[in-house]
Amino acid sequence: MATMIKFRAWDKRSEIYLYNVQDAYDTLSGFVKYDDGEDADYDESCFGDFLDNERYDVEQFTGLKDVNGKEIYEGDIIVSKPNELTFEPLKIGVVKRSKINAGWSYRTATDEYNIWTSGKYRTYEIIGNVHANPELLEGHK
Repeated sequence: MATMIKFRAWDKRSEIYLYNVQDAYDTLSGFVKYDDGEDADYDESCFGDFLDNERYDVEQFTGLKDVNGKEIYEGDIIVSKPNELTFEPLKIGVVKRSKINAGWSYRTATDEYNIWTSGKYRTYEIIGNVHANPELLEGHK
């Protein structure tokens, strides 16, 4: 099954995520949701301005889900948990496009790790995001 390309946008003014933003151009209301599941208020200029970095940070879905079934997006803060066969400490990092390959990674204070290895050697759990929970990265930058 192919993974659909999806995006969410952090509205800097309202300090809330909007989901399914790629479909906002096709639907006037009722489809774009806030992160609490409520319908987003439709504002024609709002949806036309997602590329406006002054108001929105647009983040892409990675195609992966965490151990709780939650979709992992760029900008999420995750904790990497090794399985019992791998002896390494937990790692906390931010999901980003990889600087070293074409995939997704998570970046800790010192390193970048490929995120596509979920399941076999480690699992991931979303513990927050860079907008609402920056304190989770203190000491990990």
